[in-house]
Amino acid sequence: MFKLKSKFGKFGGAYVPEMLIPCLIELEDAFIKCRKSREFNTELQSLYKNFCGRPTPLFYAQNLTTMMGGAKIYIKNEGLAHTGAHKINHCVGQIQLAKFMGKKRIIAETGAGQHGMAVSAVCAKFGLECVIYMGEKDYERQRPNVFWMERYGAKVIPVLEGSRTLKDAVNATIKDWISNSDTTYYLLGSALGPHPYPTIVRYFQEIVGREVKKQLKEYGINKSDYVVACVGGGSNSIGIFSAFLNDKSVKLVGVEAGGISLKEGEHAARFKKGGKIGVIEGYKSYFLQNDDGQVSKTTSISAGLDYAGIGPEHAKLYEEGRVEYTHIFDKEAVSALEMLSKYEGVIPALESSHAVAYALKLAKTLPKDKTIVVNLSGRGDKDLFILADYLQDKEFNNFLKRIVK
Repeated sequence: MFKLKSKFGKFGGAYVPEMLIPCLIELEDAFIKCRKSREFNTELQSLYKNFCGRPTPLFYAQNLTTMMGGAKIYIKNEGLAHTGAHKINHCVGQIQLAKFMGKKRIIAETGAGQHGMAVSAVCAKFGLECVIYMGEKDYERQRPNVFWMERYGAKVIPVLEGSRTLKDAVNATIKDWISNSDTTYYLLGSALGPHPYPTIVRYFQEIVGREVKKQLKEYGINKSDYVVACVGGGSNSIGIFSAFLNDKSVKLVGVEAGGISLKEGEHAARFKKGGKIGVIEGYKSYFLQNDDGQVSKTTSISAGLDYAGIGPEHAKLYEEGRVEYTHIFDKEAVSALEMLSKYEGVIPALESSHAVAYALKLAKTLPKDKTIVVNLSGRGDKDLFILADYLQDKEFNNFLKRIVK
């Protein structure tokens, strides 16, 4: 059976149909061998540097720091990684695993489209067939990413069932994997799902936290007082948190989607209200569920945070109290996006804007000798149409009317 620990405390595990257990064991065996391989790690580091564009910069947000009047704010800009987000980190790692295992076809789920973009890019580079499942709602609201995924050669399939968001894309991908497991590698997009995926994704995302520790020292800072990241499934946050988990003097904050309000169905804040322990999509964690145990509807302006579940390591960290989990509403995220854009010249993804919004509020409450690092998990190009609609930008809407014939 499994060789690595398959649980994070009582969370995690591999709750899948029996026919998928051999696939997961095969994946774990490949991961163990590759992780110990000098050749594998040499190629991984080369891909990080020459394909992903690592290290991504850590910059001092001096203008926002001055405006808030409190703690110094530093931004880890993962949006400058290839394909525009942190997702490329675990995609280059997993595509190497797929090659090692002899898989010729790659499938993946995506919400905001950043994971789908990264999967499509690595499949194009390594010449593998690529199929991306995307909830129809996300397929429409993240249309720019769909366009670019197709340019990479991916087949993007909108999922019409359920709420037509990320959870439904996950279900469709798992169904495909069950039918085609001999030839197909499921390149999972976050630090969740059945074991060993949470461990694998975390391993490839740890590069973010390691870089931050080194980059802080280049600013003459021994360590940050706070590290803040948005939390959907949890890959960007666990990646940056990993370097600081053992140092309890560093406060870690995960920011969920408060959506429109904290009423049922109007948010995706698993730990704030309505989250219950359950087993869904192959792993045990906290999920937004109704009284009958069915997955609740979620709402968020950011497609990548619009998800009812959360990675099992985050569930463990929540119960241990090591990470503080909070939430930011849609309107606060949009306001933070506009502020970072206007005063620092950086346009964040709506997902990342949740972390920025919380960091701005936090900075005001802290003295000037404190430091906050924000993980900017992606850039905002993909959110153009969502923002234009939300802000009711008349000039942009008139432009669309002129070009749509």
